[in-house]
Amino acid sequence: MLKQLDAWHKTGPGYLIFGLAELAAAYGWTSLAIDRGNFWYYFLALVFLAGALHNFAKLIGVLFHVSRPKR
Repeated sequence: MLKQLDAWHKTGPGYLIFGLAELAAAYGWTSLAIDRGNFWYYFLALVFLAGALHNFAKLIGVLFHVSRPKR
């Protein structure tokens, strides 16, 4: 089941859904961090934001068919 999820995650819709989910999680952790002032919440918000940006960058690569040179 995890292999199927991983294979789906590497598709365009998978990158989009995971990116939006991580962006929502980053928003939630940022809201908690501002409300409570806990630095761990800020750290978690940054981790989820980095994950969302990574997924959106991969999505752009899939949409524009950016290929890496083969070694």
